[in-house]
Amino acid sequence: MMHTPAPRAIGKHKHQRGLVLIGALKLLKGTLFVALGFGLLRMLHHDVYMLALWVVEVLRMDPDRQAVSKLLEKVSLLSDHRLKQMAAIIFAYASLDFIEGTGLVLEKKWAEYFTLVLTTAFLPVEAIKLARHPNPWIVLLTLVNVAVVVYLAWLVRPLHHDAGELLERTDG
Repeated sequence: MMHTPAPRAIGKHKHQRGLVLIGALKLLKGTLFVALGFGLLRMLHHDVYMLALWVVEVLRMDPDRQAVSKLLEKVSLLSDHRLKQMAAIIFAYASLDFIEGTGLVLEKKWAEYFTLVLTTAFLPVEAIKLARHPNPWIVLLTLVNVAVVVYLAWLVRPLHHDAGELLERTDG
């Protein structure tokens, strides 16, 4: 009994644009998270509250509004230690995005499963955020991630590979 390689391992490689697009988005997101992490580290030994207050003024937001006031209150509690912790978490998350993105752009099978598992794992967190603080950005993020999960689940399902192998056997 001869084993037929998966369709992607055969010379007639069918390029998966969806994987490359998702991978590129993951790489972009990872880059943004790295910038955010370095931004947090740049705030070490600075008055973060005064910086936040300056941002509120530049954006012409009312500091007396409840949401802005709560944000300023939370910012005032940030210590250098907490900023370092937040940066470390953000860098770790960015590294996951880089791993996923690189694997997907290179169309590696492991990256499909890795991204499927990680994206699915974060959906409950997004659902909780959506229930507590609904806004258009969280809705958009959740919908994009659901679409990614559905696409990757379709791509890695066993029937998809069996059908592809059957087509390869009948082509040649």
